[in-house]
Amino acid sequence: MKYSQSTFVYFRYSLEEAIRRLAKYGYHGVEIWGGRPHAYWEDMDDARIEKIKNVLKETGMKISNFIPAQFRYPTNIATTDEQIRKNSVQYLKNNIDVAEKLGAPYVSLCPGFSLQGEKLADSRKAMITSLGELVEYAKDLNTKLIVEPAHAMETDHVLTVDHGMEVVDAFGKENMGLCIDIGHMHVNKESIVNVVDKVQGYTVHYHMDDNNGGSDDHLVPGEGKIDFDIFLTNLKNSGYEGFLAVELGWGYTVDPDNAVKKSLEFLMNR
Repeated sequence: MKYSQSTFVYFRYSLEEAIRRLAKYGYHGVEIWGGRPHAYWEDMDDARIEKIKNVLKETGMKISNFIPAQFRYPTNIATTDEQIRKNSVQYLKNNIDVAEKLGAPYVSLCPGFSLQGEKLADSRKAMITSLGELVEYAKDLNTKLIVEPAHAMETDHVLTVDHGMEVVDAFGKENMGLCIDIGHMHVNKESIVNVVDKVQGYTVHYHMDDNNGGSDDHLVPGEGKIDFDIFLTNLKNSGYEGFLAVELGWGYTVDPDNAVKKSLEFLMNR
């Protein structure tokens, strides 16, 4: 099994330093966070991209996924406000460009949400329009798009793995895959026992984080109430060759080293 960690937990560090620390602690790869101070698209000129690629080469680290800064700000691909929707799509296109130049295999996309007063059907239509524009933009690139089912605090469109599969099916498995967050599944009261079998045949990237079931806390695996054992056993038995990407929350940004070490120890001992 290959393990990576979202660089977000090193919010107070440079991206280069985050990569070096994660390599030192035994991770095989990094999920690059596309926000400042890490890989915000406006900052990513050719010189900075080359510098990051050199650090990856120096450490032997691979990129597991590129995740643009999306939740809370600065995008909503599902709003019927056409100016916001178009600007959100352009923002994601800019992030796709950065991911492609870095050599990231995936860019994960958040589904967006309806605003107060918008009809859910109209908002969903806006989301599908936005995703269609992004699929068309990325169709000839090496970087593939993956949609991430979320939870009610983040979206009212793609709330479950089944919803995510419906979206992927609408655009074709060759054009889009799934980013499955185990923490989101727990908040949604979805069983993680059979998810590996359910998504066979889809391109899948996994986010690993824990919570207590009430909110999406992004805790170190083992610090919440999720029983990961059967899921991890099924994943290993499936022959999955991708990464497990730990994605930790704000609470660990003051002392990220301890949290990333504990996360890897938990996963490697399962």
